[in-house]
Amino acid sequence: MVFEIRKHWKSLVHSTEDVKKAHQVPDTPQTRAPAYRLAFDDTDFLTSEELRPVRLQLELLKPELMLREAGIESTVVLFGGARIPEPGGEAWAAKNDTQKNNLEALSNYYNEAREFARLSSEYSKTTGCKEMVVVTGGGPGVMEAGNRGALDAGSCSIGLNIVLPHEQAPNEYVTPELCFNFHYFAVRKMHFLMRAKAIAVFPGGFGTLDEMFESLTLIQTDRMEPLPFLLFGKEFWTKILNLDELARQGTISPDDLKLFHYVDTASEGWEIVSKHHGF
Repeated sequence: MVFEIRKHWKSLVHSTEDVKKAHQVPDTPQTRAPAYRLAFDDTDFLTSEELRPVRLQLELLKPELMLREAGIESTVVLFGGARIPEPGGEAWAAKNDTQKNNLEALSNYYNEAREFARLSSEYSKTTGCKEMVVVTGGGPGVMEAGNRGALDAGSCSIGLNIVLPHEQAPNEYVTPELCFNFHYFAVRKMHFLMRAKAIAVFPGGFGTLDEMFESLTLIQTDRMEPLPFLLFGKEFWTKILNLDELARQGTISPDDLKLFHYVDTASEGWEIVSKHHGF
């Protein structure tokens, strides 16, 4: 990575040069000792319990610098389930016929996510892939559909992967230069929202619900500017969540129900986004 800040440090030896030199020293008991390793080239040290605060900073800083270098100014966030198959595809995570049938019934949202991402990316392409860039979790299902839709439009897209027991490989549609990997969920969620100008939430599970409610909470509490917040699939979401009842019970304000829109199609969702931002 080459960042602007290097311009001001030309008179100093760069750290990468010292790493190379340190690997070329004579092999002795002293140079083999862990204490001799350069601190920033010592993975045992960097992954130690005591270095967690530093790792948190690194996970925040690395994608930020690379996205800034790429000129990414704003994003359209797609949240949604990894288990949602492409129509005609296999519902690989289904444990029984009922789950298989349900996931297959939800597969139309793969196409809607792909189309919504394409519409967003058609606009993004006019800005040189600087504004309204599609960002997903980089995995399968709805995430794959989002990155695929961006590629359909001939535009770039971002993938924010995370190390998990499953779904570890990025989908093949993420722009390679904008494909990141995370250890910390919290830092990953910050990157989802730092440049967000619209959020689209498709059917999903615990992870999708977590991302959805954290985002809504930030908007509700004025920690994030209001923006088009789309819940794709009114029938799905009203079955899963009775948000009207929260307002009736008084645990949220009736006005909080205005923070989001139910939509069923990509064109309906993009119309709300484009009208809000005046495209």
